[in-house]
Amino acid sequence: MGRNTGLPAEFARFRVTPDTDPADRPDDTGCGLLHVDMDAFFAAVELRTRPELADRPVVVAGSGPRSVVLSANYPARRYGVRSAMPVGAARKLCPHAVYLPPTRGLYSEVSRGVLALFRELTPLVEPLSLDEAFLDVSGALRRLGSTPAEIGESLRRAVAAEHGITCSVGVAGVKFVAKLASGMAKPDGMVVVPVDRTLEFLHPLPVSALWGVGQKTAEHLRQLGLDTIADVARAPLDRLRRSLGTALGEHLHALAHGRDDRAVVPEAEEKSIGAERTFDVDHHDRRVLERELLRLAERVAATMRAKGLRGRTVSIKVRFADFRTITRARTLFAATDVARDLHATAVALLEEAASGAAVRLIGLRVEGLTQDSDPEQLTFARPEPRWRDAEVAADVARSKFGAGAVRPASLLSPDEG
Repeated sequence: MGRNTGLPAEFARFRVTPDTDPADRPDDTGCGLLHVDMDAFFAAVELRTRPELADRPVVVAGSGPRSVVLSANYPARRYGVRSAMPVGAARKLCPHAVYLPPTRGLYSEVSRGVLALFRELTPLVEPLSLDEAFLDVSGALRRLGSTPAEIGESLRRAVAAEHGITCSVGVAGVKFVAKLASGMAKPDGMVVVPVDRTLEFLHPLPVSALWGVGQKTAEHLRQLGLDTIADVARAPLDRLRRSLGTALGEHLHALAHGRDDRAVVPEAEEKSIGAERTFDVDHHDRRVLERELLRLAERVAATMRAKGLRGRTVSIKVRFADFRTITRARTLFAATDVARDLHATAVALLEEAASGAAVRLIGLRVEGLTQDSDPEQLTFARPEPRWRDAEVAADVARSKFGAGAVRPASLLSPDEG
């Protein structure tokens, strides 16, 4: 059973869409684990600037004699084209497809942006590759005032709005089931598996759906008369141990009963903190862009202070209306967590990047992170107002009275002046 399986008709009751009647939505209580998977990722990223190809078969691949398919959109997949397939074989299956070369660095950039969206919701994000990740949102439900399925829906909207691509989401009580669910949700969908219906979801599936079962193991299981996950669940544990070995037998027995104790393991060390904004309409006005950079600087600096971090390298990202994206960075003399410093540097970088073109997205990121307990570089410059003290005081006020309690005057709307 492959990664992108599509949702069999008999499992349609697990699908959730924005139009699903609340009374018909699966119960997502206890389903704090999400698996988010980008749809035909490399191809989708390329098609953002080639919308005229959206309905045609498109394959992203190198041009060398040994090249393999990196990504194929869904029209190409209908002809049997798959990732990792030799390009020669793909051309035989679908000679009329449009074959695009990969754009170096672009996919990593989009992946970082998508992961940043995830981390705005929860720090428990475990990337599996450029285009998929597990999220544990259990601890964020009360803070966000949302259910797991609502978070999944908001993530899908945010990824589409800010990056111009779609993703599919699986929502479940354990990682293994969430990953299966996201595969069944493809493309551009969401599947929710209630905790008390996990076995109802799992047991009709073939043994190849079990995590860790490859082609050889699946064939061995079928030779034992075990064709479905239900068959594995019913098999005595001792029989599985004798036939498959103790470790694999116990592993598959647990999965077949819906048990998976693996936790979401985030990256051990945070390397950067950032935020970005996709505008509803493209903007030329420099004042609008500088104002948005201030909003982002406030958010990033507050996050850094909350985590006890400072950073030395400030970068901005600017995506234009045609999806062309540039980044600019500058390393400061000393690490900072002060929004005023971040904003001043970001505005200077924006001035360097000025082109007059309409801007679709703008972002600010801080790297070179250190603990705020690390020694601080002293200077002999004239004393400046203690902007950090003011921002820390604002943090305290916001923690007591809400996020909108204290803001820079320039971020107030006209009717708040």
